[in-house]
Amino acid sequence: MLASSLVALASLLAPLAALRVNATPLAERGVNVGWPYGSEKIRGVNIGGWLVIEPFITPSLFQNTGNDAIVDEWTFGQYQDYNTAQNALVNHWNSWITEDDFAQIAAAGLNHVRIPIGYWAYDISAGEPYHQGQAQYLDNAIGWARNHGLKVLIDLHGAPGSQNGYDNSGHRGSATWDQDPNNVLRTKNIIQSLSLKYSDPSYWQVGSASKSGLAIAIHDAFQSLSYWNNYMTEPTFEDVFLDTHNYQVFNQDYQTWTQAQHISGICSQAGNYASSPLWLVVGEWSLASSDCAQWVNGRGLGARMDGSYPGSYYVNSCNGLSGSSSTWSSDYKTFLRKFYDAQTQVYENNGQGWIMWTWKTETSEDWSYQAGLAGGWIPSDPTNHQYSVQTLCG
Repeated sequence: MLASSLVALASLLAPLAALRVNATPLAERGVNVGWPYGSEKIRGVNIGGWLVIEPFITPSLFQNTGNDAIVDEWTFGQYQDYNTAQNALVNHWNSWITEDDFAQIAAAGLNHVRIPIGYWAYDISAGEPYHQGQAQYLDNAIGWARNHGLKVLIDLHGAPGSQNGYDNSGHRGSATWDQDPNNVLRTKNIIQSLSLKYSDPSYWQVGSASKSGLAIAIHDAFQSLSYWNNYMTEPTFEDVFLDTHNYQVFNQDYQTWTQAQHISGICSQAGNYASSPLWLVVGEWSLASSDCAQWVNGRGLGARMDGSYPGSYYVNSCNGLSGSSSTWSSDYKTFLRKFYDAQTQVYENNGQGWIMWTWKTETSEDWSYQAGLAGGWIPSDPTNHQYSVQTLCG
C-alpha cells in the first residue's frame, strides 16, 4: 500500500457491489487502511471532470471540438481525428488538475479525495473509441495526495456497456452493462487489477482470503439502506462502506422547493443515514438546488427549472441560480452557506462523513468547492459551522 494513501474501490450500482471479498475473521486480519474510520470523520471532495470528462464540468473541452454530436468521452474519441482527440485529452489531464489543487484541498481542511476513473483507462476492447493515458495521472494524483496528507478513494466511475446511460459513465445513451456477462467479467477484472496494484500485500485479489489493506466502498444502487442488511457485515468482512449520493437536482419536484424545503430535505435524512447497516459515507452531494448548471443534464439538454429540458415545465428563471456567482444575490449565497452547514453536519453526525461533488468547474459555481471557498459560502475550515444543525433542523 502506498505509504500514506488510502485506496478504496467504489462501484456505481448494485451488481458491481455483489463482487464480494472473502475475508478471514476480523480478529485474524489486522488490516491497516491508513485512516481511523469509525472515530474520525471523512471530509473530502471529488476530483470530477478530470480522468472522466463531463460536459458540465469543462464545457470548453467539448465546445472546442466544434461538433455538437460530441457529448461524452466515447464520442470525444469517435467523432474526432485520433491525434486531435488525444492531444486535447493530454492537455486537459495536464492542466485541469495539478498538485496545486491537492495543496489547496488540504489547506481547506479536507482529508480525502475521491478520484473517478473509467474502465477504459485499463481495458479497451475492439471497436471502443476511447483513449488511454489516465492511469499514469491517477498514480501522479496518489503521489500528490501523499505529499499533502490526503487519503484517496479510487472510484470506478464508468463500466463497460455503461451502468447508467449518462455521460458521466463515459457513454451517454443506453445502459447495457448488465446485459452482457462479459461486461461484468471485464469490470471484475479491472477492480481486481486495481486492488492488486494498490493494496498491501500485493497478492490480494477479489475472492481471496488474503489481507488487502483496502477499504471497499459499494454504492447503495439507490435502494433503501435496509436493502443492505446482513450484507458484507463484520466480523467476516471489515472496512466496507455504503456510498450514498444525495442530490436535490434531478427531478421536476426539486425545482419547486423553497430554500427551507431544501434544507428540511437534508434534515429528514438523519434517521435514515443513522440506520445504515454498514459504515455510510455520502460520496456525492452538492450545493446545487436546481438543474440550472449548463449541461448538467447532458450536452445540448436544458433545465427542468426553466422548462427547456425535454418533458419538463417552467418553474422559474435560471438567472442567479448557477453559472457565475457574480450574478447571485446575497440571500442566495446565505442559503448556500446554510445548505453546506446542514449537509456536512447531518452527514457527519449520522454517518462517517462526506465527499462533495466536485472540486472545481469552469462555469457552474454552485457545484464547485473551490469557488465556494473563494466566495465565502464554504468555510476554509469545514468544522467551522456558522449555522448549527440544531438551528437548521430544529
